[in-house]
Amino acid sequence: MKLHPQVAAVTDRIRERSAPGRAAYLRQVDAAAARGRGADRMGCANVAHAFAGLPANDKFKVVTEKAPNIGIVNAYNDMLSAHAPLGRYPDIIKEEARRHGATAQVAGGVPAMCDGVTQGTPGMELSLFSRDVIAMATAVSLSHDVFDAALMLGICDKIVPGLLIGALQFGHLPTVFVPGGPMPSGLSNSEKAKVREQAAQGLVGRAELLDAESRAYHSPGTCTFYGTANSNQMLMEAMGLHVPGTAFVNPGNDLRDELTREAVRTVLGIIEAKRFAPIGRLVDERAIVNAMTALLATGGSTNHLIHWVAVARSAGITIDWNDFAQLSAVVPLLARVYPNGTADVNQFQAAGGPGFVIRELLDAGLMHEDVLTVREGGIREYTREPELLPPPLGEGRGGGTAGHRINWCDIGRSRSLDIVRPVDRPFSATGGLKLLTGNLGRSVIKVSAVPNDRHVIEAPARVFDAQDELLRAFNGGELERDVVCVVRWQGPQANGMPELHKLTPPLAVLQGRGFCVALVTDGRMSGASGKVPAAIHVSPEAAAGGPLAKLRDGDIVRLDADAGTLQALVPADEWAARETAAMPENLKIANGIGVGREMFAAFRRNALLAEEGACTWL
Repeated sequence: MKLHPQVAAVTDRIRERSAPGRAAYLRQVDAAAARGRGADRMGCANVAHAFAGLPANDKFKVVTEKAPNIGIVNAYNDMLSAHAPLGRYPDIIKEEARRHGATAQVAGGVPAMCDGVTQGTPGMELSLFSRDVIAMATAVSLSHDVFDAALMLGICDKIVPGLLIGALQFGHLPTVFVPGGPMPSGLSNSEKAKVREQAAQGLVGRAELLDAESRAYHSPGTCTFYGTANSNQMLMEAMGLHVPGTAFVNPGNDLRDELTREAVRTVLGIIEAKRFAPIGRLVDERAIVNAMTALLATGGSTNHLIHWVAVARSAGITIDWNDFAQLSAVVPLLARVYPNGTADVNQFQAAGGPGFVIRELLDAGLMHEDVLTVREGGIREYTREPELLPPPLGEGRGGGTAGHRINWCDIGRSRSLDIVRPVDRPFSATGGLKLLTGNLGRSVIKVSAVPNDRHVIEAPARVFDAQDELLRAFNGGELERDVVCVVRWQGPQANGMPELHKLTPPLAVLQGRGFCVALVTDGRMSGASGKVPAAIHVSPEAAAGGPLAKLRDGDIVRLDADAGTLQALVPADEWAARETAAMPENLKIANGIGVGREMFAAFRRNALLAEEGACTWL
């Protein structure tokens, strides 16, 4: 299928604007790849230190036999339900590597925080910056420079982007990402949201709310809504960095273990085939565009309009929100998964999942097919789904026999048109995300979850300096009217750009009472952005002198998702002359104290704008 002209044009513009940075990046990749093996070029003391902890046979393999050595970067902890299964993965990986004459070492661990735990608390102000900490920790892990390939073990919100940014600093290494899969379905996401709204109205108490939350988040595995964590997995499939079909296989079964073994076989296969397919070559402008179209086609997390800008930058590629907007104009919405539908990710997988969506996009010319992936069969391999075959005669369960226990099958038609649809019958002709521009700056909105009759909101502004102020106003009955709630001083430079997802239930209650309600903020609203119109990531942020710092209570604000505008309806001369407020000193002080925020002062000082990826390392 010929590439869609708009996709081709966007890719060409990205390639052209990125040419100098990409060329410099690839020179580094090629120079690193041209060196000898670490164990051969390092001094004897260096080599001895590197492998002192290995079993004798592994030490002999890597040093004397020059066997491939895989570096494992693990985001395991059992604070995150999604990451708890990763604790046993290194042993599986090492065993499988030995089966194939190779070795593997845990190169390092990276931190991984759960936004579900820190949501609405000061700890959430470390969340976005944790991405760059993870990227740095990945670089530290691989800096021992004795690895021939790498496996990245991580799943959730900031963890996968951080691992990817860090891995791209070692772009000469063949690298495969290894996920853990979602928890089985519990209390439905829509029922959970209903109880949250009831709690916001005081109709149920803490015990009922905790019971509902505990039945929704109930076991190891990724949360089942289509937020940032599961969007990560969709994008890894679309970029060809997973074993195909790995994203949404539940943890704790034989297929999941075998897919982990297959990751070892895949990364070793790149080395053995002597095909130059390191991660720095795989992640080019076409792969980035493929990720963007997959995000739009599934109504994925708004967080990726920040994260994938940063990921692209780390590979010498420059993208911006205009690129997302131009792709969104031609990429249809093919999936309805909560919060832009009622299905969870397990139902999405059962209906056809990532493979169905990728096939439809490829067949319509909306994704690049001529891309490198970690598999020799290319991106078409990601249009199929894995099944476990019985072990060969004489093998026990979990035998891991050279890849012969997995068969990839054709997905066929959608198994539920309420969840996934073909390109010729989309839920919407355009993607799930929109760019908003106007005198309030540049912003994004997730329209896939917002009812059509709520795409245009015009109402007086109520300006808040913190999310707690909004919650107090709601509880005090001050917002029982048409209102655009503006929460400013929430950007990267102000306080680390926390998610404001705690505001969803009260705003949804107001909307349910018939009021025209919207949120406008320079903060984030998370991958669970829901049915309330929310213009988020407003850039430039207020702390950088952005226009939200000019807004006053009572100003009429118009959010028009159809026209793509975000305007304060204030006469132009008055708006130009209006003073830009400074961030209150008490907020500056409060934002830097407690739960480790003192350690992140340099991050806040150096962070780029949201549209520039909120990067802190440039």
